Amino acid sequence: METYVSESLRQGYIRPSTSPASSSFFFVKKKDGGLRPCIDYGGLNQITVRYSYPLPLIATAIASMHRACFFTKLDLRSAYNLVRIREGDEWKTAFSTTSGHFQYLVMPYGLMNAPSVVQAFVDEIFRDLHGQGVVVYIDDILIYSAARTEHVSLVRRVLGRLLEHDLYVKAEKCLFFQQSVSFLGYRISTSGVEMESDRISAVRNWPTPTTVKEAQWFLGFANYYRRFIRGFGQVAAPITSLLKGGAVSLQWSAEADMAFGHLRALFTSAPVLAHPDPSLAFIVEVDASKAGIGAVRSQRSGTPPKLCPCAFFSNKLSPAERNYDVGDRELLAVVKALKVWRHWLEGAKHPFLIWTDHRNLEYIRAARRLNPRQARWAMLRSSVPLVVCTFRLLSVTG
Repeated sequence: METYVSESLRQGYIRPSTSPASSSFFFVKKKDGGLRPCIDYGGLNQITVRYSYPLPLIATAIASMHRACFFTKLDLRSAYNLVRIREGDEWKTAFSTTSGHFQYLVMPYGLMNAPSVVQAFVDEIFRDLHGQGVVVYIDDILIYSAARTEHVSLVRRVLGRLLEHDLYVKAEKCLFFQQSVSFLGYRISTSGVEMESDRISAVRNWPTPTTVKEAQWFLGFANYYRRFIRGFGQVAAPITSLLKGGAVSLQWSAEADMAFGHLRALFTSAPVLAHPDPSLAFIVEVDASKAGIGAVRSQRSGTPPKLCPCAFFSNKLSPAERNYDVGDRELLAVVKALKVWRHWLEGAKHPFLIWTDHRNLEYIRAARRLNPRQARWAMLRSSVPLVVCTFRLLSVTG
């Protein structure tokens, strides 16, 4: 701690303070074994007006990498400390250590709006490169290209842009011209995207939750990676039901324990999801049960062509939806899938297939009599180019 304080004073990041405010100071361990200084600004954050600048949607960014063959990853050095705190507001960041009372002149970790502020800062620098082979998530930069010459040019542009703004990267954490990289918990390669190996190890060794908070932590992790799990909603239902109504104590059940074990097994064998290619036709498989609905969006690729999953979708049915007949539940699965993947399906180059095990859905467009709910859903379906095919499939519900 003394080393951090003296170094920060020398760099001009902090200064001695007489502020009436004081927050606790501590370190958290980083993935590389180093220590990251953090301050508990809980009290300050409670009275802070939220800055609603959005962070990038990583799943959307990854979906644009279907032709990428080369990847470069950069890590900005001390990104948070690149932002100056407004003059006169420094006293609010005061913290106490065994070395004395100090306050920040630059933005520290722990402030509620810090991630959004940094994101806005880097977005302004790389705005013209967004969607052109560059993804910036706070202090992580991923560059991807289909050809090596194109990649060399793009990497030079990004590094040149950083130099123009006096920004620097951690050389020891950068990777250049890779066929696969780890980025924000995912392993991205030319063949697709999968869970990072250390995340798989973490879930494999995850202890059984004993408190509401521990169950929430597990579900938070699981939800981040639910796109890899077929029928996630239905599998996780016994655990999510334990947290309904603001539960204060966890009544762990045999069903929840079975669901916990099942989820761990599914995560450790999660598939590689193919990068969606807009030039190829999509196939959407849907199914429904009395508990939930589910869908898989796939494409045929490779030689010989093989059906590869691009994404899974699942949803637990509400009490009212459980009263639908089997045809309406199946139709609901189609409608929900169209809404979730509308940005892929509505402007599709080729008509996409809906695979279902309910034959009546083939004829709903030509039906002369529909109930009001079916009529609303039929209008949504009429806006996209699709063909409904009937077949028998394994359950994808959830």
